[in-house]
Amino acid sequence: MANIFSSLKNAYNLFKHVDFDKLEALSKKVDLPKMVETISSLDDKQIQGMMKMMGGSGKKRELPPIEGDFYHLGDEALNDEDRELQLKVRAFLEKEVKPIVNHYWNKAEFPFEIIPKLAELNICGLTYKGYGCPGKSNLMEGILAMEMARIDTSISTFFGVQSGLAMGSIYLCGSEEQKQQWLPLMQQFKIIGAFGLTEPEVGSAAAGGLTTTCKKIDGKWILNGQKKWIGNATFADILIIWARDEESGEVKGFIVKKDNPGFAVEKMQDKMALRIVQNGIITLTNCEVEEADRLQNANSFKDTAKVLQMTRAGVAWQAVGCARGAYENALDYTRTRKQFGKPIASFQLIQNHLVEMLSNLTAMQTLCFRLSQLQDQGLLKDEHASLAKVFCSLRTRDVVSKAREVMGGNGILLEYNVARFVADAEAIYSYEGTKEINTLIVGRAITGFSAFV
Repeated sequence: MANIFSSLKNAYNLFKHVDFDKLEALSKKVDLPKMVETISSLDDKQIQGMMKMMGGSGKKRELPPIEGDFYHLGDEALNDEDRELQLKVRAFLEKEVKPIVNHYWNKAEFPFEIIPKLAELNICGLTYKGYGCPGKSNLMEGILAMEMARIDTSISTFFGVQSGLAMGSIYLCGSEEQKQQWLPLMQQFKIIGAFGLTEPEVGSAAAGGLTTTCKKIDGKWILNGQKKWIGNATFADILIIWARDEESGEVKGFIVKKDNPGFAVEKMQDKMALRIVQNGIITLTNCEVEEADRLQNANSFKDTAKVLQMTRAGVAWQAVGCARGAYENALDYTRTRKQFGKPIASFQLIQNHLVEMLSNLTAMQTLCFRLSQLQDQGLLKDEHASLAKVFCSLRTRDVVSKAREVMGGNGILLEYNVARFVADAEAIYSYEGTKEINTLIVGRAITGFSAFV
C-alpha cells in the first residue's frame, strides 16, 4: 500500500511540471513513446551531456570578465598610485567620453566640454619634470594613451598632440623662458597647442624636403608655406611650425600664435577616420614671428626628430588601445548575440577569431611595455620606436578586421562601437611615419645599409 501511495505521489509531482499543451504539440511532430524509450536507455553521463546541450543544467552561467590585458601586464608593472590613476582615467573615459563619442564622431565635431574635465585629471605633460607636470614614467604615459584609444582614438590623438607633440617640442627644444611661459598653461589646458610639420606635398620626406620657409628680416622671422593634416589646428592657441631656413637650409621651429599676421587655417572635411580630430590646412603668407618665439634649441631636423621619437612610442600604444577597444566590444557582442539558439561566442569559428585577436593584442601590449621600459631607462633608439609602430599598426588592422567580422552586418554600425575602430585604425597605420618609412629605419639599423632614397 505504501508503494502505491509513493508512486501516486511521484506521478502527481511529475504531472505538476508537465505542460500538456506542449506535450500534445510535440506528439504530433515525433513518435513520443519511442523518444521516451530512447532517452530512458541513456546512461547518466549521456543524459548530463544532453541536458548541458539543451541548457538545462538549471545553473546560471557565470561568464569570465571581459579583459583585454590577458597577461595582467598592468597589474604587475604599476605601483598602487599609478594603478589608481589608470583606473581613474578609465572611469572618466567610460563616464564622460564613451556615451557621447559616436555622436561627435558622426558629426565630425569636437566635444570641447570634456577639456576642463581632462584638465582635472592632471595627466597632461605626464612625463615632464617641473612646470606643473607630474613627472611620471613613460610606461604610465603609454598605458594612459592606450586607455584613451580604447574608448576613442580621436580623443587619444587630441591629447597626444597637446601633451606630446606641442608641449614636447617646447620641453625638448625651447629655452627656459619659453618653457616657463607656455608649459604650465598647456599642462592645465588653458592654452591648446598644435604641431605643424606635414605639408600638402611633403609627408615622409620632411627630413630634407620641407617647402615651408623662414627668413629673418629686421629682427623678425617671416614664414611662408602650407601645412596639412595638423590636428587641433582649427582651435589651437599656439602652433609649433617647422620651416626650412632660406639662408642655412636647416629646419627651425617656431611658436606661432593664432592671431599672428599672415596666419590662416582651414578645416579639412570628409575624413573617414579620426573624425573628431579637427585637422587643418595652415597657410602662412609672410607670417611674422618674433625672435622670442623661435624655439631656441631647435636648429636642425635632428632636433625635430627627438620630438618624433618620443611621441612615436605613444602612437604604438594608441594602436594597442584601438585594438583593445575593438576586441573587448566584439567579445561582449559575441556573448550576447544569439544565432541557432545559442550565443555565437559558443561557436568554434567565432572563438578562433577571438583568440587570434587576443593573441595579436597581447603581443602588441608586451612589445609596448618593453618599449616604454627602454624609454624610461634612457635606452630608446629610433629603430625601437619604429619597430613598435610598424608591428602594432599592422596587427591593429588585423584585430579590428576580425572584430568587424564576428559582428556581421552590425559591425558597420556606430552603435555597436567597432566601426569607429575599424576606420581609425587606418589613420594610425599612416601617421607618425608610414609602415614603409619606419620599416626602412629598422632595416638600416639591422643591416647597416640605408635604403632611403
